[in-house]
Amino acid sequence: MRIVEADQAPRVELGHANITLTVRPGTPENKRREIVDTWYRKELRKQARPLIAKWEKIVGVKVERLFIRKMKTKWGSSNPTAGTIRLNTDLAKKPMEYLEYIIVHEMAHLIEPTHNQRFVALMDTLMPKWRHFRDQLNQLPVSHVEWGNLFLITQN
Repeated sequence: MRIVEADQAPRVELGHANITLTVRPGTPENKRREIVDTWYRKELRKQARPLIAKWEKIVGVKVERLFIRKMKTKWGSSNPTAGTIRLNTDLAKKPMEYLEYIIVHEMAHLIEPTHNQRFVALMDTLMPKWRHFRDQLNQLPVSHVEWGNLFLITQN
């Protein structure tokens, strides 16, 4: 991540090999984090909406509400009674197939709340390679940013 200090409104831009955060000079670290976290939430929501629409038709459920939040230990969760799913903001930093796997996983929980045989059979039908995605995703860190090692550019 590159940080650019410039006298303009804060923004985040995704480049080919990096992310650039533009903030006003002297913006404190906690505000910088908030700007980036908000950007990740928006990006994840943009990525998740079409996937949810696609899988609602396949799974045969309706996601009543999508929540995006920072989670320390989970990639997602669901509430079958309310028909809601929650996605970890850090999924925005992972390859799209992992986001899709988590969405399908949580939507399957709207049908079967536990990880019993019925749930496993449902996942096998919906996404035959789900175990591969689960195993690969679980090898990745849930969240990791070292703000002290970022590249700072000051523009006048």
